[in-house]
Amino acid sequence: MEISPRKEFADLPKTVHGGQAWRLEGVEDYSQNLNPLGPPADLEEIISDAIGDCGHYPDADSTVLKEKIAHHYGLTSENIAIGAGSSEIIRNFPYVFVNPGDYVLMFTPSFAEYTQQCRLAGANIDYIHLKAKNDFHIDLDELFAKLKSKHYRALYICNPNNPTGRIESRDKLREIIRFCEEEDTMVFLDETLLPLCTKYSLTTLIREVNDFTNLLIAESFTKSFAIPGLRIGYAVSNPTIIAELEKARLPWNLGTLEQAVAVRLTEFEIDHIRNAAHLLEKEGDVMRAALDDIGLHIDFPTDSFFYFVPVDKFGIDGAKMTELMLKSGIMVRDCASFGPEFKGYIRFCVKDRERNDRFVEAMANALKSLGI
Repeated sequence: MEISPRKEFADLPKTVHGGQAWRLEGVEDYSQNLNPLGPPADLEEIISDAIGDCGHYPDADSTVLKEKIAHHYGLTSENIAIGAGSSEIIRNFPYVFVNPGDYVLMFTPSFAEYTQQCRLAGANIDYIHLKAKNDFHIDLDELFAKLKSKHYRALYICNPNNPTGRIESRDKLREIIRFCEEEDTMVFLDETLLPLCTKYSLTTLIREVNDFTNLLIAESFTKSFAIPGLRIGYAVSNPTIIAELEKARLPWNLGTLEQAVAVRLTEFEIDHIRNAAHLLEKEGDVMRAALDDIGLHIDFPTDSFFYFVPVDKFGIDGAKMTELMLKSGIMVRDCASFGPEFKGYIRFCVKDRERNDRFVEAMANALKSLGI
């Protein structure tokens, strides 16, 4: 017999992600956006203490973890859904709330997994192009006109946006969410990169989820604690949305070790994130000035802790710059996967002073090889 997948899978490409330097020996990875301080020092101890509990099934509902996260934000467990990384939240959201044939609205460039999972759910996708002339910020007039043009089941926003690094203010986001409420449009707000920014407390909407009927926020431990090998994410929303989202969750989606780690980190390691955010803000400014000195001028400082930079002004594309940087043992993100119009861009993160200095030296070597 001939085997064929559902039509939504036909010609569906695999999404491209950063964080692949582990495959290469002696390469420092600047293509991933992680806490530069690394995992908390007691991570090994936490895992060791939990190994003895691996002889039985984990709590299918991650009850204690939900309680700890909810308490941290002044919410209740009914406001929290746990995922195997924010990836599971991103996957389950359209499966639960988007019908085949519905329209969803996204910005581009942005995280490719939103498109992937909505396509798998059978959604139609429209895009608004973020523009360099606006420093890649959202244009409210353009957005509201688009939302008025037809009914969109959901709007996706990444804050800070990946790959541009731009942060939208809390007031601006509130205005967008209220407008979407009037249009009967849900808002998927991805805040997974926000805790590593010093603007976090002034920007996050997590504590306000009960004020909206249409808002779901995705969060993760991955970036904040530099533990991408442990898949721990969660959604925060009002109880009505969470109750529906929970219907799509796989049982035992978080293992015993992941639950134990997340509970401890939520209780004791929040300063680890705050310290990293202040380090990243300081070193980001230093790094930008150093890059400017060697000829890589960045038009505007990042709002977050990673840079989205055009290199086509040097007569090359992002793939070529990635190749040149690898010669010095540095991996950056070629941004062509975000769309053909961004093949001339690279993305790279900020780390600590010593490693940023190595990055600047590698970039200087790359530019020198181009005669710059």
